Amino acid sequence: MFETNLDATYAWLGLAVVSVATAGVAASFPASPPPDADGVARTVDSVADGEYPATAEHGIAADRLRLTDGSVSLDGDGGTAHAALTAPQITPVVRPGAAPNATTDARLRRVLDGVPPDATFDDPASFAAAAERARAADAEWVRAPDRLTVRRVHYGDVRVTLVG
Repeated sequence: MFETNLDATYAWLGLAVVSVATAGVAASFPASPPPDADGVARTVDSVADGEYPATAEHGIAADRLRLTDGSVSLDGDGGTAHAALTAPQITPVVRPGAAPNATTDARLRRVLDGVPPDATFDDPASFAAAAERARAADAEWVRAPDRLTVRRVHYGDVRVTLVG
């Protein structure tokens, strides 16, 4: 009456081991997908490759952002994602508070936010110089905004694509 069926004990132990292993595998999966760097790159390229002034926004679900002349990188809970840009040249604009060493000219931030460049800069040459300084700065990881803004601006003969 009090006999232990040896086969049943092994079956229960095997089931317990499989259950723990399955739970461990499920817990190792990331809680969210990697950020959409490809979508951001398509948005930047669609504005930068255009002939006319344009503005676009792209929502970002990432913690950090890094823009270089040829790529966009996003880092978040789901991992890090990189995408190449085909646009000829972009000008990264670092938002206030996004990085401790933010060196982007505040006038470029105003232009990115919609202020016309002729209301912000004295002439096209000063606009071009500010954009060149922003492109020459070292690309670093910054806190990602909720929405990335891309704006292609013409001021005289100067054509600049601001991204920030």
